[in-house]
Amino acid sequence: MRKSDEQRMAREGRLPPGQSLTHKFPVLDLGRHPAPDLERWELRMDGAVSQEVRLGWKEFLDLPKESVQMDIHCVTQWSKFETVWEGISLKTLVNEGILKLKNSARYVLQHAADDYTTNLPLSVVLQESFLLATHVNGAPLTLEHGYPVRAVIGHIPGREDLFTPYLWKGAKWVTRLEFLEEDRPGFWEQNGYSNEADVWKEERLKSGLW
Repeated sequence: MRKSDEQRMAREGRLPPGQSLTHKFPVLDLGRHPAPDLERWELRMDGAVSQEVRLGWKEFLDLPKESVQMDIHCVTQWSKFETVWEGISLKTLVNEGILKLKNSARYVLQHAADDYTTNLPLSVVLQESFLLATHVNGAPLTLEHGYPVRAVIGHIPGREDLFTPYLWKGAKWVTRLEFLEEDRPGFWEQNGYSNEADVWKEERLKSGLW
């Protein structure tokens, strides 16, 4: 079953080079699973913004929700297809004036409760394929997968116009989005991983390290 599904994804052009299909959802992180106190939980959005935004848990849940079906691809060579994520779209927050960015904003550094960081261009964070997710496949995130909120970036089938990086470019347990005028590498980017992480170009490590 797994092999036949993998072959179908390959025929449809949805399996990136070097990847294998999994029906499981492997857990990969820095080894810490920070349990949240939702009474104190806060999402902070600051940096190159007109006004800093701080949202408590109830305020976050009141934001407009999106549901997106995506294929997700891990740098450790597994791919999970047709996952359905529910959460908050940064593009929607900008369009509705909840988040007001300065014209100089070009990049976003995600900060997580386990001290993990990762960076993406603003243009990618504003894609429909980037969500601050609270649910996956109809169920709330588990702690090991980033509860209460994780950033997730994947591939929307048929949307080849959207840039798709590996899954490490979405931080679990996200607590802060820092908008930057200049790029700043995150944890894995400082430790030999590709800054761009394009799944279709198999950009896993920095040039010369692969």
